Amino acid sequence: MERTHLTIILLSAFFFSSLLPHSLNAATRRCNPSDYEVLLKISKALGNPFPSWVPNTDCCDWYGLQCNDTTNRVVELTIFSGQISGQIPSEVGDLPYLDNLTFRKLSNITGPIPQSITKLKRLRFLRLSWLNLTGPVPDFISELSNLIYLELNFNKFTGPIPSSFSSFAKLGALRLDRNQLSRSIPESFGHFKGSVPDLYLSDNQLTGQIPNSFANMAFSTIDLSRNKLTGDASMLFILYTKWFQCDYRHI
Repeated sequence: MERTHLTIILLSAFFFSSLLPHSLNAATRRCNPSDYEVLLKISKALGNPFPSWVPNTDCCDWYGLQCNDTTNRVVELTIFSGQISGQIPSEVGDLPYLDNLTFRKLSNITGPIPQSITKLKRLRFLRLSWLNLTGPVPDFISELSNLIYLELNFNKFTGPIPSSFSSFAKLGALRLDRNQLSRSIPESFGHFKGSVPDLYLSDNQLTGQIPNSFANMAFSTIDLSRNKLTGDASMLFILYTKWFQCDYRHI
């Protein structure tokens, strides 16, 4: 009887001890299950390039990620430099709490910007620079109404600058420099809906005159250099009241 009782105790102890690591892991893992599944899809789409993105571990500890301490939702995805190739995965749009999305200095990232990013209604920082993105700068980016920083420089975008970008109410900086953008600067850029952003349009193939509407804008920083612009740039100096930088070489 004593031997049977001892056997039951040992089996019970083994059973509960086998559950303990899993219970502790579940208790200490912060990553939201939905975000975790999305991140695995993103990793697969990019060829599983990150050693720290290991299944069944806490994604809040993975490279390039940051989670909110209260909600445990992924709020930042920053992929900076490396040999990653392919396109920006459409699954990035399935991380609804993202505040900052950055792909930078990844010369093998090509193709267009996925339209799925329009689902990121909380996004404030969008940095897709030093890549090899192609095609037109998509108009749908203007749907991200909370953006305060938009960086699309050092790519191979072609075509016109979307006039809808003037509708951003909170934008502090717009970087479209170092692309292959053409046609004229939108007249609407003299009527930004909110604050006047720092504006970087240099090293493109922009033509035509600088919009007269720029006389309405007190730009603190504007770079229009190395384009094919013509006409008078004196209106840029009318309204500035603070530190002002204007590079108009080879416009």
